[in-house]
Amino acid sequence: MKIHEYQARELLRNAGIPVPPGQVIETIDDAAGAYRRASDAAGTGLVVVKAQVHAGGRGKAGFVKLVKSADEATEAARFMLTHRMISPQTGAEGLEVKKLLVAAGVEIAKEFYLAITTDRATRRNVLIASREGGVEIEKIAHERPDAILKEPLHPLMGLQEHQARRVAFDLGFAGKQVGQAVRVMLSLARLFLAKDCSLAEINPLVLTPPTREQPDGQVLAIDAKFNFDDNATFRHDDISAMFDPTEENPAEMRARRFGLSYIALDGAIGCLVNGAGLAMSTMDIVKLHGQEPANFLDVGGGASEEAVTEAFSIILSDRRVKGVLVNIFGGIMRCDVIAQGIINAATNFKNPDGSIGFKVPLVVRLEGTNVEAGRTLLKGARARIPTMHAATDLTDAAKKVCAAVA
Repeated sequence: MKIHEYQARELLRNAGIPVPPGQVIETIDDAAGAYRRASDAAGTGLVVVKAQVHAGGRGKAGFVKLVKSADEATEAARFMLTHRMISPQTGAEGLEVKKLLVAAGVEIAKEFYLAITTDRATRRNVLIASREGGVEIEKIAHERPDAILKEPLHPLMGLQEHQARRVAFDLGFAGKQVGQAVRVMLSLARLFLAKDCSLAEINPLVLTPPTREQPDGQVLAIDAKFNFDDNATFRHDDISAMFDPTEENPAEMRARRFGLSYIALDGAIGCLVNGAGLAMSTMDIVKLHGQEPANFLDVGGGASEEAVTEAFSIILSDRRVKGVLVNIFGGIMRCDVIAQGIINAATNFKNPDGSIGFKVPLVVRLEGTNVEAGRTLLKGARARIPTMHAATDLTDAAKKVCAAVA
């Protein structure tokens, strides 16, 4: 589960991590007032307007703007709320922007990267830090891995103060900056564990220039990203309340209600399988034979006929789907249940023109538990599903469905 930046800032603030003040707006008319309040808080007239979407690359896409007047803030809000944000993480269709964060700007002397996530190689949570803040950390890790600092968290005691101090010194903090940075790291580590996060990221963590009041500068978090373990949100009503369904693919949410794993892709071949590994191999072989998968849909090991029927409805609701490949290897999942689900879907699916039944080619490959019963059911339903074709194996299935939509 993901949340917006303004929600992440609130979590940081509640955890005692310094964050510049800001306000969320949803209309262009609110921009000027939000600017004045943020400007008063900043004391410099410098304010940042940020689109609130679940995707990176906002700055390069023009959806993060520094403004110095109410008029500039209004124009920035007008642009962001009337254009879709397109970045490498959104795809060509982009994302609609419905909320903006208008926050006090800060003078920046240095930028750092700070995050806590799970290192699957060591099976431990790890603190990740770098002097290269404000940029894509994946690129830095690939090009200059020596620029990344890693400090593992103890499974029971978490991040220790001596570890945080060592990282602070390695990042170049000095004087009172060290204590500030240490407090940020320890607070972030506690927050990560308390809220069952899979990622807690501050990018950038900044050091402001020295002032009369703060001769060593101030350590601030000015952007943050949090991901949470979906399986643990039942323990955190406050986190669950932050879920924004408008940022999710409606088909993926619909699938989740039936216990299905669905991810929409850009191709023309709908894939219905059981098991993540089988899904990956099915998508690979579709590409091998010249087509692109339209989705990743895993019905799992215990899907009901109702869930299988719903899976077909989800796949066929995508107008880009020109053919469907069903690839089932029955273990816990029974082939006759899949077959009955196919028949139910074909009998009840309503096309946009009002007609009932499948209009796209359907290629079915079944193996495993109750496979003969499943094949018998499908054979008996051929008259009702004229677009359905049987396959002997996965290669045969992929060739048939790719040829049918070529």
